[in-house]
Amino acid sequence: MELNTIKPAPGAKHARRRVGRGTGSGLGKTGGRGHKGQRARSGGYHKVGFEGGQMPLQRRLPKRGFKSLTREDIAEVRLSDLERVDGDKVDLAGLKSAGVVPMSALGAKVIVSGKLTRKLAVSGIFASQGARAAIESAGGSIQVPEAKTHEGKKAKRLKARIEERTKSIAAAQTETKKAEAKPKTEARPQPDKAAQGGADAAKAKPKPEKKEGEKAAKPKGGKKDE
Repeated sequence: MELNTIKPAPGAKHARRRVGRGTGSGLGKTGGRGHKGQRARSGGYHKVGFEGGQMPLQRRLPKRGFKSLTREDIAEVRLSDLERVDGDKVDLAGLKSAGVVPMSALGAKVIVSGKLTRKLAVSGIFASQGARAAIESAGGSIQVPEAKTHEGKKAKRLKARIEERTKSIAAAQTETKKAEAKPKTEARPQPDKAAQGGADAAKAKPKPEKKEGEKAAKPKGGKKDE
């Protein structure tokens, strides 16, 4: 056997079909596309599952459940697995070195499974409520990492509005307190209008009453009667 005599097995290779090269090839004229129709046109083919425009089956069926894309990044750790870790301090790096969790794990969570007889100081690892009670009952301690929450633009705007409103309310309260703390000036007693009117009437001189048969006094500087 030589390199120039090596050939593929019979039937492994097939000649490429050359469409539209005459009727003698079997794929002339229409080139295997048939007569007219959507699939006979260039670019006239819809995606898989297309049902002519009506609601396709994959959208008519209801959705069930949720599968997190990062579910494998947080590894589960049993209470019995903590017994294999060397030392009294347990963290994510110690679990990886002991082979309890895979090296690709971004975090770990202790669940209630098995028994724990050692006093351990667990830090940087999540734990369920029952697992935390089991660790503390064995004399150990656990420090859970703080969960980071992502704030969107809408949440940030709402937070800023709340802060502005609280500041304005606090400023208004301080102003009212300052106003209440200032000493109030005593208001002068205003005279009673009714009493004042009576005093004025008493001061006024009474007009003389006219007697019957008495002529009215002529004005000064008038003409004499002829």
